[in-house]
Amino acid sequence: MAGPLIQITPVGPAPQRRSVLSRRIRLLVAATMTYNVIEAIVAITAGTIASSTALIGFGLDSVIEVSSAAAVAWQFAGKDPERREKTALRIIAVSFFALAAYVTTESVRALISGAQAEHSSVGLVLAALSLAIMPGLSYAQRRAGRELGSRSAVADSKQTLLCTYLSAVLLVGLAVNSLFGWSWADPIAALVIAAVAVKEGREAWRGDTCCAVPLTGTAAQPAAAPQDEADACGCGPGCSCCPGEQP
Repeated sequence: MAGPLIQITPVGPAPQRRSVLSRRIRLLVAATMTYNVIEAIVAITAGTIASSTALIGFGLDSVIEVSSAAAVAWQFAGKDPERREKTALRIIAVSFFALAAYVTTESVRALISGAQAEHSSVGLVLAALSLAIMPGLSYAQRRAGRELGSRSAVADSKQTLLCTYLSAVLLVGLAVNSLFGWSWADPIAALVIAAVAVKEGREAWRGDTCCAVPLTGTAAQPAAAPQDEADACGCGPGCSCCPGEQP
């Protein structure tokens, strides 16, 4: 005798909701790219004028944010975004590593040579502006990415969040150099930028950006974490990927 039929609950958002989230992510990515293009031009120009490694590194991070956002835009432009996710994550990770390598080299060179960065009013204003704008963009994209179950969208939102941290580091470095004439503060701030970039790059390469629920079909089940370590969504410790959960 055949057993009772078991109704399987679909995993992940409904198709209509997925379409809304995908469109929202594309719009947020476009906004992030536009802002970062402007930010990169201003930061690199001002950094070159002031001989500021930290400011140039901040500008290059903006360039990398554009490439990261472009990778996510490319992913969601396809009919099957999940198939492109791994490639998008690799692009994001390599971008982080490239930034870290350049900034580290230039920072060490500046420390050894004793090169002194000059005061940059433009840099201070730019850092403060980014510190105000980037958290909102990052939060909105991270929330949509988690609900959709997109690791690449979450990784790109972390790249945007990194810009917030870097803005704070840059602001402190430039301010200390301007107020007290401590020229070493600029390359030290740049080294902090490089260290954070390496950490984020490693996580993006491994895909440790969100404990996403598979969205391959109605019979799909969450990747099971050990019972004593998983939360209500099947996420491991330290993860916060449940739909609607606050970061």
